Amino acid sequence: MIPSLESIHMNRNVVLGLFLVLLSLVPKGSFAQTGELRLIANPGEVELTVGQSAPLTVTVVDASGRTVEMALRFAAPRDALRVRDGNIQGLKVGSYEIVATAVLPPNATASPPTLTIPITIVFPSVERIGISASSEQIFVGTSVTHTATAFHPDGSHRPDAVASWTSSDPSIATVDRWGTLTAHAPGYLSVTARFETASETRSYNIESFPADELLISGGAETARTGDVLHFRATGIKNGKPLETLPVTWAYTFVPDDSIRAPGASAIVDNGAFVAEVPGRYSVLAISGPLVARSTVTVHGREVVQEIQLQGRGPVTTSHTSDLWVFEGVDGRDYAITGTWAADGWAFFWDVTDPTNITKVDSIRVDARTVNDVKVAPNGRYAALSREGASDRRNGVVILDMAEPSNPVIASTFDSNGVTGGVHNMFATDDYLFALAGGDKYVIIDVRNPYEPKFVSEYNHPDSRIHDVWVHDGIAYSSEWQNGVVVVDVGNGRWGGSIENPVFVTAVPYPVGATHAAFPYAQESTGKFYLFLGDEIGGGRGSAWAGEGADNKPYDPATGEGGIQGRMSGYLHVIDFTDPENPIDVARYEVPEAGTHNMWVENDVLYQAYYKGGLRVLDITGELMGDLMAQGREIAIYKPQDPGGFLPNQVSVWGGQPHKGHVFFSDMNSGLWAAKVMPRDRPIS
Repeated sequence: MIPSLESIHMNRNVVLGLFLVLLSLVPKGSFAQTGELRLIANPGEVELTVGQSAPLTVTVVDASGRTVEMALRFAAPRDALRVRDGNIQGLKVGSYEIVATAVLPPNATASPPTLTIPITIVFPSVERIGISASSEQIFVGTSVTHTATAFHPDGSHRPDAVASWTSSDPSIATVDRWGTLTAHAPGYLSVTARFETASETRSYNIESFPADELLISGGAETARTGDVLHFRATGIKNGKPLETLPVTWAYTFVPDDSIRAPGASAIVDNGAFVAEVPGRYSVLAISGPLVARSTVTVHGREVVQEIQLQGRGPVTTSHTSDLWVFEGVDGRDYAITGTWAADGWAFFWDVTDPTNITKVDSIRVDARTVNDVKVAPNGRYAALSREGASDRRNGVVILDMAEPSNPVIASTFDSNGVTGGVHNMFATDDYLFALAGGDKYVIIDVRNPYEPKFVSEYNHPDSRIHDVWVHDGIAYSSEWQNGVVVVDVGNGRWGGSIENPVFVTAVPYPVGATHAAFPYAQESTGKFYLFLGDEIGGGRGSAWAGEGADNKPYDPATGEGGIQGRMSGYLHVIDFTDPENPIDVARYEVPEAGTHNMWVENDVLYQAYYKGGLRVLDITGELMGDLMAQGREIAIYKPQDPGGFLPNQVSVWGGQPHKGHVFFSDMNSGLWAAKVMPRDRPIS
């Protein structure tokens, strides 16, 4: 049975990625019978270190050993390997295979010859180790935690490296296998971390414990789940505060409901405390023989609001992709939706009255998929992305939006690499950022939509790109295994401009599936957050993924099957206030679903969670810990349409707030509008 297009789309991170290498056109009569062809690889098997590239040549020969020129396809797990232009690059440690297949002419009757090439990817050797400590000073009876980071010669670090720790004199201080050093007596001591052949040592002069009193301050007497409280511990000697004193933080918990216990209920980290379950907490500061405590009563967050359907723009004959909602130059409100694997259609809607959404126009472009649609902030132009064009010249179609209800194709930009396909874009009033073949983004001058001009581009080394978002002259591109790549494209702080993009930093994430990022400046706290969404297909390792081999994806052509593509992954929240020191602070995970696009406005997150529907989340205040467990969900809407492209199947692609409503697209049913209602009455 043929799997549904949606299933293929949603599982693209675990299926084999196909990379087509055209060696030359195949002239008639230039090869023998296909059954006599075979493939030869040079080298026959490959071992690489992560990030390393090596040449790989596959030759087609006939029975006499004569080389035959013809096209080849290479299939490989694309999260682990990249095959391009006669080279192979290792992205992920493990043992893999590349399957090379000769592309036979349309009239061939024999099976195409194939060859399997074993690939092994290993880590490079560790060159050095860095040690960080929770305190610069240690006293008798106190403990200091250490973290060891193993670095490769290129400066990258070894993930999950576990160092071995030793103390130079266990009678003075002992160190456990996780690097926690506990002092027992005064004296000089060194602690050493070792991994592979590298080692690093840190020395201490341990003194007698100096304090006779420990005070705790800060925090609050009452809080809600999710509120981050900051406590401080101060050592006192003869009535005077000490400058430094190592402190261990802990808490005790009495639940307000016995059903909630036992289980982890809060986080306390260097004095920062957040509770995820209501109850009474005693926050403890411990240093040597001294203990100080502060008690806080935590109540439920109680942010749930009713969400009501307002209107719909149904699309039931194809998959819907992204949407963009905007105020047109005529003062009315409009939305554009794209289509996925649907012959290049884009639809235009008047949404001025969300209860009466009206389709006002449609445009068909030469494409298999219009994955992304964008509109300039001033509403003057729009752009449609193209993938799968019949002539393989994809690029972007730029629209004149002088009459929003009657958009006009102004031009097509299909050079500078965007020919290979544009998956996502970002629009400013003057410039369009367009992804080029999953390899880079190209910046296009669209001040005259009828004459778009190439300005510059940014191509991060050894990376695949999926999305880009621009905020305050800084581009945040989501690049799968490399996480988020941050580039100055006009902010100027790092010397970048629109003509000369300058790399700032990268925020790698070990999941290796960074699909989308949304930058957000939170006015109430002064913090700057990056919301990073995973996109992981298949639900590998999850019990719910094993629904049985007979439960096939729904096939709209036959009406058989009924299992939608399985997704996993979640939203990571990064404190990016200091770009030199990004900190992973929180997460938002919905079991049995996976994230797609997101939007943040006025301390509310609108998260498309595929099968999990549209999720509306309270992100007021400082963020820390498990946002789902803290009860921050305001509302959930799961659009189900019995007449949808896949009947009654929920697959929310993206959402966008606009003038008090939230609009969102669902792959199976089109455009939806809803409203989160004020809390003027209790929610049962």
